[in-house]
Amino acid sequence: MTGPERTAAPAPDAFTLEGVSQERAGRRVLTDLSLALPNGGFATLIGPSGSGKTSLLRLLNRLDDPACGSVRLFGRPIREFPVRALRRRVGFVFQTPTMLSGTVAGNLEIAATLGGDARAVARGHARIGEVLRLAELAGDYADRTAMDLSGGEKQRVALARALMTDPEILLLDEPTAALDPEVAEQLMGTLRRLRETTGLTIVMVTHRLSEARLASTYTVMLEAGRVVEAGPSDRIFREPGEARTRAFIAAGGRNA
Repeated sequence: MTGPERTAAPAPDAFTLEGVSQERAGRRVLTDLSLALPNGGFATLIGPSGSGKTSLLRLLNRLDDPACGSVRLFGRPIREFPVRALRRRVGFVFQTPTMLSGTVAGNLEIAATLGGDARAVARGHARIGEVLRLAELAGDYADRTAMDLSGGEKQRVALARALMTDPEILLLDEPTAALDPEVAEQLMGTLRRLRETTGLTIVMVTHRLSEARLASTYTVMLEAGRVVEAGPSDRIFREPGEARTRAFIAAGGRNA
């Protein structure tokens, strides 16, 4: 990865959060949260509904800022990064993909204008074929009407669009929630291969424990806005250290 504002020697952790609290509509959703998310890994955020997973994710590219505490990107305070430049480096894929009218290519090209990087805009059209390949879509998708795609195809286009800025980190908020199990499994395979082939750091919220177990390298268990447990995924799922984690996993991810 190259480009302006890039860190020459990234810290071992992509994100470091210290003493982070957050409120939404007058309600505390994160409380005194401290956490490190490894660089180059595939981290999943799991926990009951309302545990603060999406609230945490939104802090990582400044869709929101914390009420208190600090968030660092590669060891640097995240507030020091210009927001638009930050979002070129830290892409975001939402739970429900939103397609603009027109072609898939048009949807992808608009992402190249983020941050006003003239070089990125100039090479945006040339990058379309590459990001379609990374999202495991055939090249002829570029000319298809975006609104006419299936849900799974739209989510792959949303993934490709997030990749247009050549990010170092990709955030995903329950990207398979609206997909049937077979399509969801295929998308998760794409995400695993994407990380393995590009070294992209991925942080994903999921309510499907099978996805966290099979795809991730690092898992964070949240409950009531606090970190219950965090560590390598194979250890968390094989031998969780906390009773609440054990109960949640035993219940299959349902609110236990």
